[in-house]
Amino acid sequence: MSGGLVALIVVVAVVLIVVFFLWSTYNGLVRARMNVKEAWAGIDVQLKRRSSLIPNLVETVKGYATHEREVFENVTQARAGLMSAQGPAAAAQADNILTQALGRLFAVAEAYPDLKANQNFLELQRELTDTEDKVAYARQFYNSNVGNYNEKILVFPNVLIAGTFGFTSEEFYEAEEAARGDVTVSFSTT
Repeated sequence: MSGGLVALIVVVAVVLIVVFFLWSTYNGLVRARMNVKEAWAGIDVQLKRRSSLIPNLVETVKGYATHEREVFENVTQARAGLMSAQGPAAAAQADNILTQALGRLFAVAEAYPDLKANQNFLELQRELTDTEDKVAYARQFYNSNVGNYNEKILVFPNVLIAGTFGFTSEEFYEAEEAARGDVTVSFSTT
């Protein structure tokens, strides 16, 4: 074998290794970005499910507490804000506003024992609690995927490929400082 042929084989091997590296790194970044988008869709579904429960909840409470118009309007406006929010940061802010408005709605409900015993109200409250758990899981899943993706695009040598192909970091879905603590809502009839 001549020296020229060996050099050609080495050059071809190096080129193939570089091409394989670029190909696999790019595909890994695309997969990570798709995981983030899929996880965001999970949050979006749960937030929409939560939003669809709210009109029924408001109507049920309205039947008992007709003079609490401002509370109902705040919940309705907060729900509309969540439905129109674009992106994780805006959705997180709108979700926090809605959570606060729902807290005020449930505070109103505490003053009406008949409402707290109403089967429709109890079922809506159960569904809302179930949805809140699903939203919390979806947030955690989304943030985990965002963390993995952001790490992939920042580590060397991926950062070179990520920058070249326009991969940019994604936003985490973060709760406001006041919303990070436990929320306690009591629906006891005592």
